[in-house]
Order: sequence, then structure tokens, then C-alpha cells
Amino acid sequence: MRAARMSADERRAAVLAAARIEFGANGYAATSTEAIARRVGVSQPYLFRLFPSKKAIFLAAVEDCNARVEAMFEEVADGLTGEEALNAMGGAYRKLLDDRPILQLQLQMWATACADEEVRELTRRRLSRLWHQVARLSGADDQRLMQFMAAGMLINMLAALDLPRIREQLGENLAGLID
Repeated sequence: MRAARMSADERRAAVLAAARIEFGANGYAATSTEAIARRVGVSQPYLFRLFPSKKAIFLAAVEDCNARVEAMFEEVADGLTGEEALNAMGGAYRKLLDDRPILQLQLQMWATACADEEVRELTRRRLSRLWHQVARLSGADDQRLMQFMAAGMLINMLAALDLPRIREQLGENLAGLID
């Protein structure tokens, strides 16, 4: 039996899923387009018909990762405001980090932004969008937004260090952030 043909949009989605894994695990510089193509099951020339460059794949993967967070926040905060909205978004975000490739890609995004102006600009723009989205959904003031975003960055770090062990090593005070 022959596998069903995928559309270009389906292939693009498959490339982004593979890119999350490869870039997340290996970083931008160490990831080859050959590894991404192999993971998707396409040739490199086909990969470059979908995306013009390795940088374009990375930027699209970062955009996709951020779009997933934004869509998730919209969904879970629907009909909520204030602390209820923030709690719903925070809880959903903590669960999202169980998807290791998303966590790893976010960490690689920040690391790559340190040395690459194009990635830095995209990362700034997406962080700004997320800030404004959380403000709109929750109605929180800037101080509370800063606390919420800072907690998210701390959660990223704790997730990178492996959540189950964090509870044992740091105790229940910080564990409350990740429950």
C-alpha cells in the first residue's frame, strides 16, 4: 500500500516539527538541513523548495513555537480575566513544557538571539506580542505582567533542569510555581 501524498502545507508542518526536534537538541549552528530533511523523509532540494535557507527554517520554527503558545493562551483564557486568566495561562504553559522539543527550541531561540540580529529581532517582536496578549487577556498591570513573564522564564529554567528533581532539591516553595 502506498503512503498518501502530503500537500506542501503538510510538508511544511512536518519540516517545522522536525526542525523543533533538531534545532532544539543541537542548536542552530550545529543542526544540518540534511538532518531535518532526513527526519521528514524528503530530499534537501525539496526542503529548500519549502524554505529558502536554514535560517528561514529556524525562524519559521521559532514563529511556529510562539504561535502555539499564543493560541494556547487564547484558548485557556477564553472568558476569564485577572488572576483566573493568568493562572489558566500559567498552568497551560507548564503543561506545554512537557513537550521537550518546544522547551529546547525556546532555549535555543534565546541562545541564538544573543549572537544573531535577525533571530534577536524576531524574538523581541514575539515577546512583545506575548506581553500584549497576556495584558489583553488578563487585564493585569505592568508589574503583575512582569511577575508572570519572569515566572515563565524561571519555569523554563526549572524544566530544563528536569522538574521531578527540582521538587526534591529546592522544596515546595519553588515547586508551587510548577504545579
